Amino acid sequence: MTPLEEPVMHATALSPEALPLGEPLAWPVVDHDGRLLMERGSILVGEPERRFLFAHFQPQRGDFEAPVTASAEADDPAPATEPGARDMHLALGALMGLRTQIGGSGAPVQPCRLIGMAPNNMLFVTPPVVDGRKATLIQGENVEVIAVASQAVFRFVSSVEAICQSPVECLVLSEPAAIRRLRERKSIRVRARIPVRYRLAETGDGYDGIALARGISTFGLSICAPWVLGKVGERIAIAFELRSGAVDTAITTSAIIRNVQHEAGPDSQATLGLELDRLTAAEQMAMKSYVFDRQDDVLYWTDSER
Repeated sequence: MTPLEEPVMHATALSPEALPLGEPLAWPVVDHDGRLLMERGSILVGEPERRFLFAHFQPQRGDFEAPVTASAEADDPAPATEPGARDMHLALGALMGLRTQIGGSGAPVQPCRLIGMAPNNMLFVTPPVVDGRKATLIQGENVEVIAVASQAVFRFVSSVEAICQSPVECLVLSEPAAIRRLRERKSIRVRARIPVRYRLAETGDGYDGIALARGISTFGLSICAPWVLGKVGERIAIAFELRSGAVDTAITTSAIIRNVQHEAGPDSQATLGLELDRLTAAEQMAMKSYVFDRQDDVLYWTDSER
């Protein structure tokens, strides 16, 4: 007989009346999938903001544990003809991300760069660094690699053949296998539905409100908000979470407002184009991975160099 397990309390759906106006919230508010919408202590300024929140999200109390659901996103099918290592045309200095296959697909992506390729197609890369510290890898360990070339992004599997300390510190990876090519264009933007917390002051504590990202590119976001958050050229602070496969990446940065669209009328929403300009290497990799994983849901892409 197995021991009885304690019941797990799940997130509780909220009604608009449960979120007071002008008062600090006693608990955090999350969306139906667990993404943070408002932190504990946040304040809803007025009724338009509360209506916006319930129009675009399904607010729930975030102080209860939510059930874990499997990701509905499927990997891109492998192409009919697998490209070879040389077909990727990787340049020295190309940004790469390593993900260990120990522990499954939930392992974080560790950024590094390509510094050489041997005649037998082995790759030499800089040691991955996470939060300012070198990641720990083991010789013989299998890794999944995301490599960013000039015109495309590739995924492949490899193994750590050697960990070198001299003449330069680097990892030696085996010849890429199971290569998949993901097409990239300069202005690709994919559909998204991501809660974005914003703070009108570029620096400070906490966030002023919640917006909704409806489009995302490797360079920025298109968001709708309950009102205009600023003028073109101004900066705001934003925070959001990207989910690619089983990996969650928190993005906390500043953004430049590049365009603003706002219709006249009461409670009319504003649409803003944001350019993200202060991303870490790991955040850049997360943005690219999110976009390239969803190229079947493209809003637009062009060959423009703008």
